[in-house]
Amino acid sequence: MNLLDIFDPKAAPRPIGIDLGTTNSLVASVSDGTPRCMGDCDGEALLPSVVHYGEAGQIIVGKEAQRLAASNPRETIVSVKRFMGRGARDPETRRLGPYAFVEPRDDDDAKVIKFDVRGKPVNPIEVSAEILRVLKKRAEDELRRVGGAVITVPAYFDDAQRQATKDAGRLAGLEVLRLLNEPTAAALAYGLDKKQNGTFAVYDLGGGTFDITILVLDDGVFQVRSTGGDSALGGDDMDRALAEVLLAAMGYPSDEGRTPEIVRLALDAARATKHGLTDKETVEVELPVRGGDTRHVSITRSQFDELIKPVVEKTGIACRRALKDAELAPESLDGVILVGGSTRVPFVRTYVERLFKRHPLADIDPDQVVALGAAVQANLLAGDGDAEEVLLLDVLPLSLGIETMGGVTEKILPRNTTIPAGAKQTFTTYADNQTGFEIHVVQGERELAADCRSLARFTLRGIPPMPAGLARLEVTFDVDADGLLDVSARETRTGIEQKVEVKPSYGLDDDQVEQMLMDALDYGEQDLAARRLAEQRVEAQRILMATRHGLETDADLLQGDDKQRIEAAADALAKVIEGTSAAAIESGISELDRLTHDWAGRRMDRAIANAIAGKSLGDVESSVKDAAGTDAHTAVADAHASAMGPGADPSLEPPVEPRPSGSGSSTRGAP
Repeated sequence: MNLLDIFDPKAAPRPIGIDLGTTNSLVASVSDGTPRCMGDCDGEALLPSVVHYGEAGQIIVGKEAQRLAASNPRETIVSVKRFMGRGARDPETRRLGPYAFVEPRDDDDAKVIKFDVRGKPVNPIEVSAEILRVLKKRAEDELRRVGGAVITVPAYFDDAQRQATKDAGRLAGLEVLRLLNEPTAAALAYGLDKKQNGTFAVYDLGGGTFDITILVLDDGVFQVRSTGGDSALGGDDMDRALAEVLLAAMGYPSDEGRTPEIVRLALDAARATKHGLTDKETVEVELPVRGGDTRHVSITRSQFDELIKPVVEKTGIACRRALKDAELAPESLDGVILVGGSTRVPFVRTYVERLFKRHPLADIDPDQVVALGAAVQANLLAGDGDAEEVLLLDVLPLSLGIETMGGVTEKILPRNTTIPAGAKQTFTTYADNQTGFEIHVVQGERELAADCRSLARFTLRGIPPMPAGLARLEVTFDVDADGLLDVSARETRTGIEQKVEVKPSYGLDDDQVEQMLMDALDYGEQDLAARRLAEQRVEAQRILMATRHGLETDADLLQGDDKQRIEAAADALAKVIEGTSAAAIESGISELDRLTHDWAGRRMDRAIANAIAGKSLGDVESSVKDAAGTDAHTAVADAHASAMGPGADPSLEPPVEPRPSGSGSSTRGAP
């Protein structure tokens, strides 16, 4: 703190930026137009993200908690960020540290992980809030009055992890202005500091997460072209790889005999060795050996490089995919920005240089650059900076959509859509007298909903019974600047509406996001074939139901041997539906359509004649407008759907026949 600063009690609260990191956390603010990190009483900006719960109920955060971790491993939570948004049964939670967990009582209880700390359940949100409270106090000591905060998150954090971070901020007493993706924050700090334009890759490898972002800097416009990464990959994985070697040297080659204290000691020694090898070729470690003796173990940089090679090379998969999504070659980049403490590891820098074919940029402290960018964004949001000169355009990491008939995924917001964003599509009923819609929101790139991640389910009820194809369900997706999703569903004819804030209670499994994208590529052709088969089956079943309904109600309009030929074609179609050939089903549909074409025309003529019987021209025009909502084309299509009378499966209609609708939406209706 500058001793010459004079506190003005009437001064407005100052906004802050917070990098809530896996290993260390920081808080920063903008002073005289320049962002800077705030330190503790010793001037140290980095706050270790470690929380200790004492016997007397005291809570210790930071360096002192870090020192207590070895002797109190189960009462000291380290790297809590990796637990954010995860469930109790998530396999990732069981390998992250020597902790005791509260066993869930049921499925609902399993949605949030809880640490068993001295007999008291503590969840990751509460632990993170303790870290944020210390950072807030640090800012208050310097600024006196703290305003809103921008908190950074990995770009690949999903809805649950983002919401958990936001909840932690609120629990700490902060007004969370925005959740900002870490690579975007780094680029913001870098771009404003260097005043450079161009296309950059931000390689962000922290203690527990990895992000890669390709973005364009153009005179204050920060447009993300693509993003990728892994929310469970970072320096902690390097520590664990080296810790296994140290544990073996201590006489613990397997889990047998490994106490929480021994595991924590090995992890701490591994981290210290990793830091030492940044500047040295060899580090000697003194370790307690099983049985009470001690021994010295030498670890060379080449040994360490070989151990962490699988971890580092794993980042290359996401990097290559991000470049492909942005339609760029490594040579097209103007620079690669390094972010995160783990990028200090020499092997990481060498790998990045080889991967992107250029020397990476690291002239801004990679530990501080994210917090500095967050402070800049907080300043802008608070109206203290020149917001007109800076525009952030971030993107969605995964597609968002809903499940339609046949288990097909209908994507409403594709991945890499710029956020904040909104989109809507309109669906119709598949069944007569359907009084509700079940909405299943999913996230992922696969063609079938079963292969994507389920985010939420809700039901829109109270729709008046009406013929199939007449109801209009408008589904709207809105993703805010924090990357959080709101879904609303409205039946347009009645105005009945329901909204849901999608807040899944647990995060993605380790590597799940990466696997989802890889599966989308590996199973692309297979998925498209499965989607086509599902859609053809749904179409065939609906046509069969409509045809058989028509044979019961309008058989008098058939001519000659039409009935026998239609029934034979319907039986043949019903048989091929049971098979696995989409082409055979499509052929059966075409044959049935050909045989019923003239009869369907006569049925529609009858339906229209019945609809206008005894009405004046004005009444007919009014009813057409009411039925259509847009134009006569839709009204005729509705009359056709009503005349054909499909059967009774109360589900969403799959995309079959687009119809005219308002701007920004597409209507899915029955033929």
